[in-house]
Amino acid sequence: MRENSVLSKSFLASSIVTMLRLEHIAAIGTELAIAWSDGLESYVNFETLRRACPCANCQGEPDALGRVVKPEVTYAENSFDLLRYEVIGGYAVAFHWADGHNTGIYSFEYLRKVCD
Repeated sequence: MRENSVLSKSFLASSIVTMLRLEHIAAIGTELAIAWSDGLESYVNFETLRRACPCANCQGEPDALGRVVKPEVTYAENSFDLLRYEVIGGYAVAFHWADGHNTGIYSFEYLRKVCD
């Protein structure tokens, strides 16, 4: 039993060390610029970012049988205007758009994939 707890602590410690972190984030014009803890810099335009919103209203959610029901998403003229963003803890970023949409929470890992 003791070996497992030591192994678990060791595993957790190594996971924390290698976890992706956001070092700096800034809105520049119509793009988001991000500096990551591994030295990579990413740039993504607001429209790409908004269209990738991971919330259930944008990407859908599973029904009772596990099928993902994806709604039809429509955008207004100001849907791609970023008003502000906020870092959520040490794991995600939430974006607030001019059309009122603000339910998407982008984990750092997901945000990194969107930027690639």
